[in-house]
Amino acid sequence: MTTRAIRLGPLTIGGGAPIIVQTMTNTDTRDPSSTLAQINSCASRGAEVVRISAPDMKAAMAISEIVPHSPIPVVADIHFDYRLALQAIAGGVAGLRLNPGNIGSSDKIRLVAEAAGKAGAAIRVGVNLGSLEAKMVALYGDGPLAMVESALAQIAVLQETGFNDIKVSLKASSVMETVKAVRLFAERSDIAQHLGITESGDVTTGSIRSAVGLGILLSEGLGDTIRVSLTGPPEDEVDCAWEILKSLKLRARGPEFISCPTCGRCEIDLAALLKDVKQRLSFVKKPLTIAVMGCVVNGPGEAKRADVGIAGGRGSGRLFFKGLPCGTYPFEQLASVLEDKVRELESQ
Repeated sequence: MTTRAIRLGPLTIGGGAPIIVQTMTNTDTRDPSSTLAQINSCASRGAEVVRISAPDMKAAMAISEIVPHSPIPVVADIHFDYRLALQAIAGGVAGLRLNPGNIGSSDKIRLVAEAAGKAGAAIRVGVNLGSLEAKMVALYGDGPLAMVESALAQIAVLQETGFNDIKVSLKASSVMETVKAVRLFAERSDIAQHLGITESGDVTTGSIRSAVGLGILLSEGLGDTIRVSLTGPPEDEVDCAWEILKSLKLRARGPEFISCPTCGRCEIDLAALLKDVKQRLSFVKKPLTIAVMGCVVNGPGEAKRADVGIAGGRGSGRLFFKGLPCGTYPFEQLASVLEDKVRELESQ
């Protein structure tokens, strides 16, 4: 589904533009140095937009020290007090995330919309199942329909001021309730959607739940930006988001690793080799396929299909480059020779 396009800083959201990867800092925004350090770290991993919390006026005022030095557009996360949103806009954010369940009266929201419009900042209407307005729950129940009605009502308030640089997110910790809400909203509006499974868990659980939920929706052509919400470092969120997009062939960035699950035929320490290879290739930005295989059954075939690949043997492995074998090396040299070949491709 093609949604209406909006601008978020230098980026286009929706309208058929590439799906944008977002994350959120977990630093204290009142400490600009640590927040910028984390933003830079996330950007180096592929984050294209970052959201930061503004829980109080001191944090909101610190935004003006963060935005000019951020390599990617900054979105301020606002709850409970519309004045924080006004301060964040004054600080130069590219966008706001507002929760209609707690930001205040319609008059206050209109003030924010007017200020955002003058500054050229976008607004994401963020509806979470865990913080729905009581009136929406009373009217539509505690589920996807109430989420959609809440978003539409909030969007209407913004549009009454003439403000239209809007995107929306409908999130729940339940994968299928999120999927239902996103589908239902898409049936009723062409406003761009930001996807995510909220409170999804740690790196293992959250990555799986996010991959399932976002994978379903993205495969149906829904979603314009994504965030994988994890209990842990935001850099892990970025890595997971890119793996989801790469798996669906929607975006390409950096290496795609192929490795076998190991079995009794594997005669090298494949897990250690893969870990070493991934660390060595963290610099790679080109969309390359790297195969690190451990046995003679599928190893040679997968290694040949990759840009660079290893097919393991007894304490050694054969190296393949662009489908052709180019030597057999002892286990201790495999990561190094593979890295050399990848650097050769990266420099071309």
